[in-house]
Amino acid sequence: MENPPPGDDAPAGGPSLSMPAWIDDLRRLGKGLKNLFAAQLKLASAELGLARSGIVLMLFMGLAAITFAVGLGFTLLALVGWALAQWFGSWAWALAALAGIQVILLLLAILVFRHAMRWLTLPATRAELATLAKQAAAQGKAEGELRERD
Repeated sequence: MENPPPGDDAPAGGPSLSMPAWIDDLRRLGKGLKNLFAAQLKLASAELGLARSGIVLMLFMGLAAITFAVGLGFTLLALVGWALAQWFGSWAWALAALAGIQVILLLLAILVFRHAMRWLTLPATRAELATLAKQAAAQGKAEGELRERD
């Protein structure tokens, strides 16, 4: 057997080094993970943007609900006044009766409120409120120190 001359079968650049297939697979896995986490990050930022606009929308709709509830209350009060005027045959008596009903409801609301305030002055509740106040003060102090450091 004859040996071929040293330039015939050998590649021009010397021996070729080929990368193993698992390195290429690893590179593709890295690109895939990068794309996956980029998509997850875009999804999370979109969800946060939606949540922010949702909170604003909830606040405006809460304000609208309060406005419409007050309007409905005035309308119902006017209807009750009209019904009382029809019943008594006099607007003066109807308005006096309506004012009396409102005073009774106001006094009832005040009594219920005072009764609920007593629940807050029970010993266990006072201790719980004191603990909550201490924790809130400590948390506020810690957050203030963190802001001063930054």
